[in-house]
Amino acid sequence: MQKFEIVCKDVMGRICKIETPHGKIETPTILPVVNPNIQFIEPSELKKFGAEAVMTNAYIIYRTMREEALEKGVHRLLDVDMPIMTDSGSYQLMVYGDVEITNMEILKFQKDIGSDIIVPLDIPTPPDADRETAEKDLKLTIDREKEAISFRNSNLIALPIQGSTYLDLRRRSAEVARNLGGDIYPIGAVVPLLDTYRFQELVKIILEVKSVIRVEPIHLFGCGHPMLFAIAVALGCDLFDSAAYALYAKDDRYMTIYGTKKLEDLSNFPCNCPVCLEYTPEELRKMDKSERERILAEHNLYVSFQEIENIKQAIRENSLFELVEKRIRAHPYLLAAWRQIRDYGTILEEFDPRIKKRYLYCGIESIYRPCVDRHLRSLLEIEIEKSELTISTDYGIIADFYLKPVFGLVPIEMLETYPAGHAEIPDLDLIEREAIEKAIEILLRFIEHHSDKNFKIYASGRWVEFLKDLPDNCELILSE
Repeated sequence: MQKFEIVCKDVMGRICKIETPHGKIETPTILPVVNPNIQFIEPSELKKFGAEAVMTNAYIIYRTMREEALEKGVHRLLDVDMPIMTDSGSYQLMVYGDVEITNMEILKFQKDIGSDIIVPLDIPTPPDADRETAEKDLKLTIDREKEAISFRNSNLIALPIQGSTYLDLRRRSAEVARNLGGDIYPIGAVVPLLDTYRFQELVKIILEVKSVIRVEPIHLFGCGHPMLFAIAVALGCDLFDSAAYALYAKDDRYMTIYGTKKLEDLSNFPCNCPVCLEYTPEELRKMDKSERERILAEHNLYVSFQEIENIKQAIRENSLFELVEKRIRAHPYLLAAWRQIRDYGTILEEFDPRIKKRYLYCGIESIYRPCVDRHLRSLLEIEIEKSELTISTDYGIIADFYLKPVFGLVPIEMLETYPAGHAEIPDLDLIEREAIEKAIEILLRFIEHHSDKNFKIYASGRWVEFLKDLPDNCELILSE
């Protein structure tokens, strides 16, 4: 894709610029969903919250205001000068089982009304569908994506990735779409997973897609809650669309980066956005429902775009791992989902920058970062001439290597270099057992690699209990 530029990256996330006929979109970002018939907030006001593009439903426009849209174009119809992505009616297809339009008709309509990003009428197969259905739906989606390519002009073509919860089908879908040559690749039919907190399956789907589509922008359809943005960006997603800001407001639900709260349960607002500075929860509860919905929708947008800014800053300063490891503690299913990265270490390492300013330990998930395995490989590449080596857990003792939680052995020459030398880690008595066990694992790998050497290991405190079963070429010396 020639209209796509990567500006900055960290973990698998990146800051990108996507060029469209109506201007550039800087990712990661949210496309607020605009229903042309029901608007809590005027589309022209969305820029003040941070929106650089919006999403609307071409099928709804086709059914309710076709002639007006063809006469004015979608930008004048919505009164916005930002890029617009138009969905094709796939959501209605998933909910109602049928739509009264063909793929070619909705593609042509999107092009005729001037959509910046066009989406074919893909088939969103829900989670847990039987395999025969998933394969049949995917074949139809691929056929429709082939038709969509012919509608590319100055606009961009989005080719959705389907396949239900079958990872091999998701991968096949990504491979075919990538070979067809789309501009943006939305991962579809994941809303049921989001609604039921099946985040582990979501993570696996994203990583399977990312293992195929390594460069071009990935859109996570239907992901509109700020508690999910950091983990999704770190896994390689660039774009999100949010109808949640309005749907939650309609139900008196108040978004935070840690989850959702009911307005009736709030005595204070845990936020300093313009809405929360102007009103109290009690004042909102006394308002007319339509006014309350609008104000809550505004808060939900403010908090969503603020989280996007937090993520961008983390990418720029290479601290996205730290931000994610804070955010996943908002819910145990998020925590479990992020730990899936243990099974995808190769792809994670391929994308994550090799040099950063520092390593902040935020919990046992920090052990799974690529820099830890890179450190081990660097250790094994060291050429050693001495026949006897000294290792110490005490930096006051002069030694060849020092033992450090997570990283295991740190050569004296690397005490001031990233990652181990720039690692901020809790005291040994306060850190999780897994961090020490990882260090011992690396130590033993190093000793095994140099089985022809002799080692004197000076240890004290909590280290001693982990160093009881050492190979025969090691001498454990207890130090005070």
